Amino acid sequence: MADSSGSVSVDMEMISLGGKEHLIQTGRGSISVAVFGDQDKPALVTYPDLALNHMSCFQGLFFCPEAASLLLHNFCIYHISPPGHELGAAAISPDIPVPSVDDLADQVAEVLDYFGLGAVMCMGVTAGAYILTLFAMKYRERVIGLILVSPLCKAPSWTEWLYNKVMSNLLYFYGMCGMLKEILLQRYFGPEVRGDAQVPESDIVQACRRLLDERQSTNVLRFLQAISGRYDLTEGLKKLHCRTLVFVGDNSPFYLEAIHMSSKLDRRYSALVEVQVCGSMVTEEQPHAMLIPMEYFLMGYGLYRPCHLSNSPRSPLSPSCISPELLSPESMGLKLKPIKTRVSLQV
Repeated sequence: MADSSGSVSVDMEMISLGGKEHLIQTGRGSISVAVFGDQDKPALVTYPDLALNHMSCFQGLFFCPEAASLLLHNFCIYHISPPGHELGAAAISPDIPVPSVDDLADQVAEVLDYFGLGAVMCMGVTAGAYILTLFAMKYRERVIGLILVSPLCKAPSWTEWLYNKVMSNLLYFYGMCGMLKEILLQRYFGPEVRGDAQVPESDIVQACRRLLDERQSTNVLRFLQAISGRYDLTEGLKKLHCRTLVFVGDNSPFYLEAIHMSSKLDRRYSALVEVQVCGSMVTEEQPHAMLIPMEYFLMGYGLYRPCHLSNSPRSPLSPSCISPELLSPESMGLKLKPIKTRVSLQV
């Protein structure tokens, strides 16, 4: 538990898949953080979508060689899992109150305090993108850039509310059952990889299905309840002056929400990349589509892929390095509307 001064302490550390995993007690409950890379480098903090952790949400991106070389060369990665979503997590006690989205955002700040991190880059997917956007609004001096994938920014629509209600009932009465997994897979992936009667589902969907089996249903329900209680961030988006790169799959259930969010961000600091033939989880379904936009985005911070840079960065990122021209449509190779492009597998 956190002491009276608000500090955080480590209860358990273990080596997991090449990274060091810390289970940290914060003032708002325990949270798992898997750390990959050299901690002398600038920090990239990630936060996954509902019922996922870094293995099921970001593995595709970090297994893509070019993207991995770009990110791991320039950053130390801090993968935050939602409470109780880490591998081998036990069910959270029902005596512990369900956190609010503000609690989850504040928890991110406590994690940064534990590791002694100042300003960080953030990457979030859908629900995780909402938490990191809220974190960036509450702690503006601690976020120098946002990479958001199929993000949420408004309160739940009636359609989402209904889906969330169905998922809540399934989790409560049946746990991680087959119907719930199908709803979640539709949330994450486009129809091309989910398959049908004629076409088998892809390997990434099968892997995600297996990883969902490992989640504690009560822990997933708590995160679902937290994200279902979120509020609209629209009014604060114009004041969010950190650089923001938004990806969205055109088959994402949250496509219109991502478009809405991009339209409300200050266009001097933001860019939108629409990925064709893709669902919400671009990081798994089409991670290669993220490479070039991320390269241009990170160039504004003086960061490059290893083939362009011989020495790893050793100092924190500085917003003063950012050139607005690096997010212009021309520099990102766009020929359509400003801050908007499409990336597709199709030639």
